[in-house]
Formats: sequence, C-alpha cells, structure tokens
Amino acid sequence: MEELKLIPEIRFPEFEEPLAALKLGDIAKFSKGKGISKADIVVDGEIECVRYGELYTHYNEIIEDVLSKTNLPLDELVLSEKNDVIIPASGETELDIATASCVLKSGIALSSDLNIIKSSANGVFLAYYLNNAKKLDIAKLSQGISVVHLYGSQLKTLKLNLPIIEEQQKIATFLTSIDERIQLLEKKKESLEDYKKGIMQKIFSQEIRFKDEDGNDYPEWEEKKLGDIGYFQTSSVNKLSNKDEKEVYLVNYMNVYRHEDINNISKKGFQIVTAKDSQIETSNLLKGDILFTPSSETPDDIGHSAVIFEDLDNTVFSYHLIRFRPVMKLNLLYSHYFCNIPSVARQLSRFATGSTRFTISLGNFSKVKIHIPHYNEQQKIASFLSSIDDSIEQVTQQIEHSKTYKKGLLQKMFV
Repeated sequence: MEELKLIPEIRFPEFEEPLAALKLGDIAKFSKGKGISKADIVVDGEIECVRYGELYTHYNEIIEDVLSKTNLPLDELVLSEKNDVIIPASGETELDIATASCVLKSGIALSSDLNIIKSSANGVFLAYYLNNAKKLDIAKLSQGISVVHLYGSQLKTLKLNLPIIEEQQKIATFLTSIDERIQLLEKKKESLEDYKKGIMQKIFSQEIRFKDEDGNDYPEWEEKKLGDIGYFQTSSVNKLSNKDEKEVYLVNYMNVYRHEDINNISKKGFQIVTAKDSQIETSNLLKGDILFTPSSETPDDIGHSAVIFEDLDNTVFSYHLIRFRPVMKLNLLYSHYFCNIPSVARQLSRFATGSTRFTISLGNFSKVKIHIPHYNEQQKIASFLSSIDDSIEQVTQQIEHSKTYKKGLLQKMFV
C-alpha cells in the first residue's frame, strides 16, 4: 500500500519509475545569504540582488528577471549559483515562510534572512514541489510566535518523494510554460486596461468624438452640475435589528467600494437588515440610480460608485452611502463611465473635508461638474468602452482558467 502513495495521479507516460523517498538533506547543502538592507538598493547598481521580502511580494517559483540592484563590495556578498533554491529564513507566519524560488542565474547577491539550498535536483522542479506539495510540511518545521524562523537544520529533515532528474526537468518545463502563458495574459490585460484608461481620457476631454449614422457631428456637450441633473439622498438604514420592522436586503459600503456588480449579486450575497416603511421608501434602489461612497481615509479614495441597472426589489442602501437619482435621461452604461473619470475624481478629492477621515457633503456632491453629450453619443461612447471591458473580462477569465488548470495539475503531479 505504501508503494502506491509514491505514484503521482498525473504523470508523463514515458516515466514509470517509482519515486525515491528521501530527505532534503540527502540531496542538498544549506547556507545563508548575507547583508543587503533596503538602503543598499540603488537604481543604477552593478550587482543584481534579491532581498528576502521580495519572495513574498515580487517573485514566484522562478527568479530570472531580477528586481533590485546594489553596489555593495563583492567580498561582503553571497552570490547565487544557477539552480539555487531560496526560502526565507524568517517571516510573519508559518505559511508565509514556506515560499521557495529558484534562481536561474549565477552571480545574484542573496540577502541575509534567506536559506540557500544547493541540490542535485532540478531547481525549478524543487521550487514548485516545495511551494505546493510540501508547503504545510515546511510550515510545521518553522519556529517562533511573533516572528517565525526557519533553519537549514530543519529543512534537511524534510521528507520528499522525487522522480528521476529527467522527469523533474519535464515537469519543470511544463509548469513553466503554463506560468509563461499566465504572465502573457496578465500583460495583455494590463495593456488593455492602459488602453482603456488612455482612450477614456481622450473621449471625456472630447479629443475623440463620435458621429451619427449619417457621419454628422453630434451637438456640443453641455456642462452640468450633478445637482442640475438629479438629486442626492442619504439613508438611515443600518444593521440594527428590530422585530417590528420589515426585513430588507442591504447594499453596504464595501459592495460599492470593491466595485462589485451589485446588479448580479445574488440576494444571498446581501446582508439582511430591518427597516421601517418610511426608510424603505426613501432608501430604495431603482434603475438608473448611482450609489457613491462619500467618505474614506484619504480624499483621493472618495467617490467609488455603482450604477443600478434594474429596479432592486426589497433592497435598500446603507447609511454609509449616498444615492444619486438622475432626473434627466442618461444612458446607464455612460453613467457608469462618467463617474469614473479623472476630472470627477479630482473634484471629489477637492471637496473632501476632514482630518483622520474625509467626507463630502450632499451639497458639495451636487457641485461636481460633468459634461453631458447627446443621448445618442452617450450610447456610442458606452458601447465602445463596453467592448473594451468585454475584452478585459475575456482575458481575466482566461487567466483564472489557466490558474485553476495549474492548481489542479500541482495537486496531482506531486506526492
């Protein structure tokens, strides 16, 4: 029965050899990095370097393009050899510290608080293996409470089940190719987001204009204050419960702040609170309403918004939000986009008052100026920007699919 445990669920067909049960200390030697503080990092440094904190924030299983550089003397540094695997020697939690990366270049300076593992295994394979199948086992080896430590003497006792080096190489190449695809998709998404940001700036500054079906210009845009085209309403609905009131669904601050698609959230995703009939009447949500966050810790973070695309029955908004209800006809998607342009954000930031927490009054929200195009041009703008959003969403789904696929493989290729 024990032999069966050493056969991965997914395996390349040309490999049939049982995995070798051994300890990391049987195939590796351990050492530590040296020096390199944050102050030692310089933009024009001559020596590439890796600091332990970057394993948490910047790198994954492979380190090839190095983030930081230093000009420290070589005799004060510990330099990598190709295929080294590094793991933090200290961290905040046991799981955090179980983070392995393979250095693909020699001559990279490795900072203190890094365990350096030089092994006869394929380093890329080992990094994937340690980060996934052995993450919990590594976490159990660590010691400490407020700061967790991990030593080479502990790592050498880690039990492994390793395939032969040729199979390690093939697994490493395969997983690397999946990560490269994910990285390409993430760059594509970033490029689309940058394109959208740039094109929105040109559209809302009217550098780019749309024409009607006959190729004619639409009328000039009209400058309006939000208070001229609608009105703002606060809510008195909170999370308190009163048995004499009616149960309603509550849209809260974080629903809007996190840019959740409120129109597609299952009613199970909303909080249930109680409210009086008068509160429900004044705090309801109808098609075309826009919810804003009127407060934040910084003035630049005020004004997150969500447009309501359908009447939301038996649903109210929290007293931590304000509702804007237009009285003129606006394209719903256009409403979503104009609420998120830099000129609106700058005005909201300027109107914010406070010290530890900043807020905007209804009166100041009403003073925010926007430019309103003809309704038909609103539709064209919304349709164009929506097509970009659709492309971004498509790439986002491809990224998630690839990550899910990779996760499934990692669970089945290692034991």
